[in-house]
Amino acid sequence: MIKKDLKNRLGTSILLLIILFNVYKFDFILILSLFIFGVASLLEFFSISKKIFKKNFSKTILNIFFTLYVFLFCIIFFIFSNFLQLKIILFILLLSCIASDIGGFVFGKIFKGPKLISVSPNKTIAGSIGSFIFTASIFSITIFYYRADFNLEIIIISLITSLACQLGDLFFSLLKRMAKIKNTGKIFPGHGGVLDRLDSIYFGIPIGFISFIILY
Repeated sequence: MIKKDLKNRLGTSILLLIILFNVYKFDFILILSLFIFGVASLLEFFSISKKIFKKNFSKTILNIFFTLYVFLFCIIFFIFSNFLQLKIILFILLLSCIASDIGGFVFGKIFKGPKLISVSPNKTIAGSIGSFIFTASIFSITIFYYRADFNLEIIIISLITSLACQLGDLFFSLLKRMAKIKNTGKIFPGHGGVLDRLDSIYFGIPIGFISFIILY
């Protein structure tokens, strides 16, 4: 069962990387991807909030807030992608967020150890450390490749980005726990739903970008 899950996860990861490459190269695919993943995120979130909140007012307020957040995220991502330097930074941060997820998964599976927090039983301290290491590595390597630069600020930005990714992951894990579900969906074999893949990105990219502007 574990081997099957790993195969599904690997296959899905390869597919997502292919999509990511085409998103970077072609504006049409970028727009289409932002629309599809944005709408899918909202639908999954609405499903979660419906399970959590019995009162329509609380549910409506949360849904409106998240809708505005996703809308602004997608619009700003698209606008910034029209400027080469900003586009490079965005996609470096995107790769760093992906690296954070991979690092957490790999280190968590290999080293196991103490749990990080009760909200997400599968998260371990080792996994958190792996997230920091993978993010710092990918962020530093890609920044050095494009700018031939490496300094303490770059490391700090990568750690802030990884922390934001992990907080995003934990936030949606809390919502899923409150809704009594394991995954937000089943669209990605071995990964779950769209929000299961984008939870860290929705936090990591904005916070990482802001920290990049301030510190670098």
